[in-house]
Amino acid sequence: MFQNIKLKPLFISLLLSLGTGALSSLFTPDSRGQYSTLYKPPFAPPGWLFPVVWTILFILMGVAAYLIYVSDSTEKTEALKLYLVQLFVNFSWSIIFFRWNAYFLAFTWLLLLLYLVYLTAKEFYEINKIAGILLIPYLVWLVYAGYINLSIALYYLGN
Repeated sequence: MFQNIKLKPLFISLLLSLGTGALSSLFTPDSRGQYSTLYKPPFAPPGWLFPVVWTILFILMGVAAYLIYVSDSTEKTEALKLYLVQLFVNFSWSIIFFRWNAYFLAFTWLLLLLYLVYLTAKEFYEINKIAGILLIPYLVWLVYAGYINLSIALYYLGN
């Protein structure tokens, strides 16, 4: 099973996904500090949990993209383009939320991200079932993040 792994494409795929998260952090260096000062709805996680969860999700995304890249599917180029678009939208969310403090715009951007990840997962699943399944935790986390984001947006809209 592991003897068929192509290390260079796997490394590049992981570097791309994890690099997106790292670059996003560089553009929003005080996001954890800002998060600690915001209103938080019930069931909102502590700030330290976000980098842990996102690291895991970016690893899963990278592995999923790798599985698509090494597939023989004629649809892989379109699926990977969609994947790159959702990575860009993901990267942009933290700037909208933490840099611009545009909480409602960030929520609508998150809805766009959720839709793009759904489409990506669907396309990945059609090419490689495991790749599609690897994106499910990402989808679940985005729904949870949407709840937090919308709660924050509505709180500050009313205050």
